[in-house]
Amino acid sequence: MSYSPLLGSSFNRTFLRDAAHPCTFSGMCAMCTADCIGSCEIGLSAVRGMEMVYPNTTGDNQIASEKCYPVDYSHFNINGRVFGAVGAPEDPNLASIYHVGLDTVIGRTHPVKLALPIVLPAVIKLNWQDYFAGAAMAGVVAVIGEGAVSKDPTLRYEKGKVVHAPKLKEMLGAFERYNRGFGQIVLQTNYDDDLQGVSDYAIRECGAKAIEFKFGQSAKGTQPANRIETLEEALRQKERGFLVLPDPEDPAVQEAWKKRACPAFHTFGRLPMWREDYLLRRIQELRGMGMQTVCFKMAGYDPRDIEHLLRLACACGVDLVTFDGAGGGSGYSPCKMMNEWGLPTVALESTVAGILKKLAAEGLELPAVAIAGGFTTEDQVYKALALGAPHIRLVGMCRAPMAAATSAKKVGELVAAGKTPAHLAQMGSTIDELFLDLPQLRALYGSEADSFSPGAIGVFSYLNRIGYGLQHFAALNRKFHLRHADAEDLIPLTADALALLKGNWMAR
Repeated sequence: MSYSPLLGSSFNRTFLRDAAHPCTFSGMCAMCTADCIGSCEIGLSAVRGMEMVYPNTTGDNQIASEKCYPVDYSHFNINGRVFGAVGAPEDPNLASIYHVGLDTVIGRTHPVKLALPIVLPAVIKLNWQDYFAGAAMAGVVAVIGEGAVSKDPTLRYEKGKVVHAPKLKEMLGAFERYNRGFGQIVLQTNYDDDLQGVSDYAIRECGAKAIEFKFGQSAKGTQPANRIETLEEALRQKERGFLVLPDPEDPAVQEAWKKRACPAFHTFGRLPMWREDYLLRRIQELRGMGMQTVCFKMAGYDPRDIEHLLRLACACGVDLVTFDGAGGGSGYSPCKMMNEWGLPTVALESTVAGILKKLAAEGLELPAVAIAGGFTTEDQVYKALALGAPHIRLVGMCRAPMAAATSAKKVGELVAAGKTPAHLAQMGSTIDELFLDLPQLRALYGSEADSFSPGAIGVFSYLNRIGYGLQHFAALNRKFHLRHADAEDLIPLTADALALLKGNWMAR
């Protein structure tokens, strides 16, 4: 069987003419007819060419892998126990689901408390306002995505450096307005952001306290290529310091552009070429400006690169490293890269856990580590915490919390218009009646909670469900803090799962 999707894709709203009779190893229809209008990926590419490496449906959508991976967290069940208690007295009045601790701490010199061991990885699209606000309400880490300054219509550069991007302060403020002493807002910077001094500006002018250096993500191991429609915009982007090809300053290219005989202009995000000597110096510089927390973002690259990055993190005193497994994604990533590259999340976690065990045995001081890539429910989160114990202590959740933000916002709009969705109408017709966790927010914030955005309440409520579900699984194993979850809490259902537990799945 083929694990890859056929040549019809939700990425581009393409479909096979005869989906009932596919050639599974190629993805085409078994019989390709001469009179076909080209509704599949091949047909669309025949018309649109190189642009079809990327989805044409980004905009207000989230996009992730369509591949059916042969291994994932469903290959495990969760164990359970009926005797004893770890982390609490063996007393049913003191050791209950309610008493399971969920909090954790990250940070070496500036500890950051989290109410849940959850990170909301980098985005700066869709309903980011509620995504960040809900993260603060839930007391978790949230990350502003790369290239965030490009969202500012007043953005200005001088000599290739950002000197005016006040929207960054608005992004940071979306979290800080609701900060209750748990969690943190982090600004991600890619290689181009760093060259353009985005971190420097964010710390000095916007009050940023945490920076994440991006090495890669599960859906986008290379940086994006963005089409530029005009010669004038291509020149502007090059002046700002971006890599633009073909070179818009080349007279021959300009002449070809006038004749409509020039390939389309694209900005090509520079591949990260982070070096240890540079990172050591750069992190020291940013700490001198006021940065308190430094993070790395890494995807499922070659295991040698994973180990290299973790050694860099130890040498640089990094506070948090997030590893992003194949299958996730939310933004503008190449279609086939989303489907066909990198380690599936569970295999990546097993690999990372093995490397962390090796580094710990060498006596290195390890950063906090999070695993991300397609997590949506509490069973998956608990399995990840158990599989990665004791070194992988957090789980990254991106698409699902953003879905909570966007759907709850939409529900709020419909309720305000007197059009409560039918599946919710039997539960109530007002925000107060529908959002059952709103009283918890009132307990935390007082009457101010009554003015909170339904989208932000939605993120808080969704993560509240995750936390409550985690308490059930931990109590099931008679463990009364999540820090006690470990591999003994997992039941492997397949040979692959057993190999993952032993840390040698890639050798199979």
